Amino acid sequence: MITLKLLIVDDEPGIRTGVVRSLNNFIVSYPFMDDDFNYEIIEAGTGEIAIDIINSDKIDIVLLDNQLPGINGIEVLDYIKKNDIDVSVMMITSYASLELAIKATNNGAYNFLPKPFTPLEIRTAIESITKNLYLKRMTRKMNQEGKQIRFQFLSVLSHELKSPINAVEGYLKIMQDKQVGENIDDYKMMIERSLERIKGMRTLIMDLLDLTKIESGKRARELKSIDLHQIARVVVDTIEPLAIQRNIKVHMDVPEDIFIKADSYEMEVILNNLVSNAVKYNKENGLAYLTIRINKGVLQITVEDTGIGLNEEEQALLFNDFVRIKNSKTKNISGSGLGLSIVKKMIEMYGGTIKIESTADVGSKFIIEMPV
Repeated sequence: MITLKLLIVDDEPGIRTGVVRSLNNFIVSYPFMDDDFNYEIIEAGTGEIAIDIINSDKIDIVLLDNQLPGINGIEVLDYIKKNDIDVSVMMITSYASLELAIKATNNGAYNFLPKPFTPLEIRTAIESITKNLYLKRMTRKMNQEGKQIRFQFLSVLSHELKSPINAVEGYLKIMQDKQVGENIDDYKMMIERSLERIKGMRTLIMDLLDLTKIESGKRARELKSIDLHQIARVVVDTIEPLAIQRNIKVHMDVPEDIFIKADSYEMEVILNNLVSNAVKYNKENGLAYLTIRINKGVLQITVEDTGIGLNEEEQALLFNDFVRIKNSKTKNISGSGLGLSIVKKMIEMYGGTIKIESTADVGSKFIIEMPV
């Protein structure tokens, strides 16, 4: 068990007490982590006290209010950035604005958590920032220590992949020995499960690579004029086999002359995640719509479905790292929990935004706006 030091900076004693109670005996674990994490919580009522604590102690995570007596949260964040302090910061504030969000993000804030928040929301936020901190530190170690750390990272990854590989190998041996008979149809279930396991492994690997490259800032981006109609066509054609299996109609409304300056790989990742989710989380015989327009210098992308939808609490958590909405309707849907987090990070690299409008059992609509 590894204990992370978490500093809560807020001038409201009730907020600090609520965080302490919510995280009492809270433990975060994940297959990629060698150890579980718990938290030692330290409180500060002002930015000045927070800086003193950060200077005198090894703090891992800071929950930081912006409206503080004396220096405000952004100034504390600026101090952390200028002194290159290894700490992950999440802003918690009732006064969030676009200007504040941009300034905080530029200064290195991981995310925002609006007040008031529920115990579930704070625990989910802490789980997300902990896993992000782990990957960030692992990436830094890989860069600093070279081959040995890369080997350790691959060892962790191989541990996560071992279970599905063993399952696929078991099915193949059964088929090799013809244990169920000579008829290929008798092995249909095994073939389908093997393909699903392989698809899950591929998704996990690609999502981890994308997240690591984004967080480390090492991925080479190629910004050039790209044809969004062509990219959208490839995405829709790729998801079409799954849509046909579930009898879901995918409608694409994208002009043929729509060009923007962007990285073609990033735009394909964004569209593929959203359109594939619109199919995976849809209902049988459902509909999915992809619409792209440019209006007054703003690229507008909407992906809408007639699927299972989300309640308000689920929507608030959707774009965090490693978050998968788990209920009776999603239990058979595989995923890494990183797709929408990666989408959000990529969109923000263009100065854009993504939001969701959703109603449980009715459907969801994702809306992206990016300056072009």
